[in-house]
Amino acid sequence: MKIAEILKNTKKTHFSFEIVPPLVGHSAKSLYEKIELLTEFNPLNINITYHQDETVYKQIENDVMSKKLVRKRPGTVALAAAIRNRFPSVTTVPHLICGGMTKQDIENILIDLNFLEIENILLLRGDAPKGERYFIPEPGGYAHTEEMVKQIMNLNKGIYLDQDLKNTEATNFSVGVAGYPEKHAEAPNFETDMKYLKAKVDAGADYIVTQMFFDNAKFFEWERRCREAGITVPIVPGIKPIGKKRDLDVIPLTFHLDIPADLANAVQNAKDDAAVYQIGIEWAINQSRELMKHGVPALHYFSVGRTENVREIAKAVF
Repeated sequence: MKIAEILKNTKKTHFSFEIVPPLVGHSAKSLYEKIELLTEFNPLNINITYHQDETVYKQIENDVMSKKLVRKRPGTVALAAAIRNRFPSVTTVPHLICGGMTKQDIENILIDLNFLEIENILLLRGDAPKGERYFIPEPGGYAHTEEMVKQIMNLNKGIYLDQDLKNTEATNFSVGVAGYPEKHAEAPNFETDMKYLKAKVDAGADYIVTQMFFDNAKFFEWERRCREAGITVPIVPGIKPIGKKRDLDVIPLTFHLDIPADLANAVQNAKDDAAVYQIGIEWAINQSRELMKHGVPALHYFSVGRTENVREIAKAVF
């Protein structure tokens, strides 16, 4: 089932959400229990985040530090297959990133996904490695998502990196990419950011999922600019309910976006995090209802390991 085709032809707003793979040493049991809470709302898809290796330094002897790469959340492809097996009515959409990946690494993952008949992928460049200020592509990798989109479009034509391969079969991937209603942090201005987004769509991306935002007016204005720029693919708004007071500091710093004054004041004046949790749910409910009235094809919720609040929102909205 191609997500993009459903988004293009839907007459209602669909529900989707995003989960994070378990840490190394943990099973997927608790994750399945969280997903179970949301299956009653017939999610169109479940997105599965991808996390690149992190650099870890350990002291060995005589104050000498040893450096190694650690992947704290492996198994995105396997988890996508496992979730599909456990919840067969739901489409899984694994993320694939440029960060830490060579072209060959990307092709190998795509071959595995093709074997598993997983056709839908969300592509992202990825953030700078932890502790680094700037994104640096892997040698033999990509600096921009647009390049990864082009690689996948080549595979959809049966064109692999090894040009000596004979009688290759075309894949059938459908690609989503990210959009930023409040501008990507590294873009110097909205016009440049829009140029990069259109390049991803022109390269073959089928739909867009936005970064989280808390002010629908900003989304509506950004969507209008997308359409004026000639971007016609479906756009899915991304929503994250605030859950604790610390989010007022962490979210703007991490995601480079604004939190509206009304929401920020309510969170600051809340008695405790339990009260903030309810404020976040109510804000997301109102935000979702307005977006649905606007006619968006789907609403995508960033659960970040917690699905109870997303369930409360879905109960009120879907």
